[in-house]
Amino acid sequence: MLSRTYGAFTVILSTCGYAHAGPKIPRTNLEHLRHDTQASEPLQSKLSYLKSAQHTGTPVVYVHGTPGTAQAWANYVEQPVDQTYSIALDRPGFGQSAPARAFTSLREQAAAVLAVMPKDDRPVVLVGHSLGGSVVAHVAAEHPHRVQALVLVAASLDPAQEKNHPLQLLGTIWPFRSLLSDKLRNSNDELLALKAELLQLEPLLKNISAPTMIIHGTKDNLVPFENLAYIQTQLTQARCINTRVLKDQNHFLPWNSEPAVREAIAWAVGQTC
Repeated sequence: MLSRTYGAFTVILSTCGYAHAGPKIPRTNLEHLRHDTQASEPLQSKLSYLKSAQHTGTPVVYVHGTPGTAQAWANYVEQPVDQTYSIALDRPGFGQSAPARAFTSLREQAAAVLAVMPKDDRPVVLVGHSLGGSVVAHVAAEHPHRVQALVLVAASLDPAQEKNHPLQLLGTIWPFRSLLSDKLRNSNDELLALKAELLQLEPLLKNISAPTMIIHGTKDNLVPFENLAYIQTQLTQARCINTRVLKDQNHFLPWNSEPAVREAIAWAVGQTC
């Protein structure tokens, strides 16, 4: 009975979480492009990231969802969008970034993004997928002068759309918690905290001034399509908003709709509104 319950539990966590479809993630080995940095307060931990070999043009910072790693953006790091170079972060609690536990606070996650941005304070284009969209929106809301443009790819921002399965609570209780991998444990912790975090973020969204591209698939069964309308309503001070609706596409747009995502980033790079 315990093994059956555990099996159902892990399947539910994998489907309730924004788990990435393995075959769609590029397997390119980019370890020669890996860098580390030490984040200051509030993180005080090592962060790991991939940086494209090309270091000229507009910096574009890519932030993965949950679970995930910088490797999710391998194609974009290996072949940056024209006139850009790429920085892809392992968010705290994932990949090679410390610590082993999850940082469920969007403010702390945003601090990790700030830590890998260029030290000369030049504005960047931020690209966030899934929960990574929540993180980059937080950066853009609290540090608008650092963000040239924002690209939200199947981004989770509407707190009303966050619904956790009751079995996810088992992931916080021994012995089930001890049976989970660090990646799945951290993802579950993030998802359980996300609704409350988005409610705290909501009043800050009006501070986002950067041109924003929203790209979402109509068949997204992990981050509902309704998030698009919510974002349009909340970003009242963005200099301009452009949307790209991908008919019949699911959640995994960075891989199954790469040309459309690249076009969205190119728009963000050249956008002056």
